[in-house]
Amino acid sequence: MSTIDTESFLTLHYRMRGPDGHEVISTFGGMPATLSMGGGQLSPAIEQRLLGLEEGAQAVFELPAGDAFGPHNPEAVQWVARSMLDQLGDPDEKYAPGDVVQFPTPDGLGQYAGAVVASKPDASAVLFDFNHPLAGHAVTFEVHVIGVL
Repeated sequence: MSTIDTESFLTLHYRMRGPDGHEVISTFGGMPATLSMGGGQLSPAIEQRLLGLEEGAQAVFELPAGDAFGPHNPEAVQWVARSMLDQLGDPDEKYAPGDVVQFPTPDGLGQYAGAVVASKPDASAVLFDFNHPLAGHAVTFEVHVIGVL
């Protein structure tokens, strides 16, 4: 049987639950995921826990607060001028707390997301949290390894 190492290509089912036990994502009941170790699809902390698992293995990992997606960084909570949002998207867009907005990376080759926290009363800026939604939180990660190459 094949064993997961740092260069493995995997086919697996996985489920992640947040600190309240709420399911955040799951491939169980659908198509399994395929990914390369070290490819950035899973956090390094989760990948570390997969190392050494064999094809066919099933496991559940409890990751302590901040381990899976790092600590919550208060510097990643920032005001974005409405004028900039208007340039990047629809000037008539209404932003409500909890909305997730995609922003282009400075080089224009990728994207990153921010969640709306609040807007200024005069609507001149919107407060975004650019942390991963589970940053600073404990998570439970369940996996069923289907194939290892």
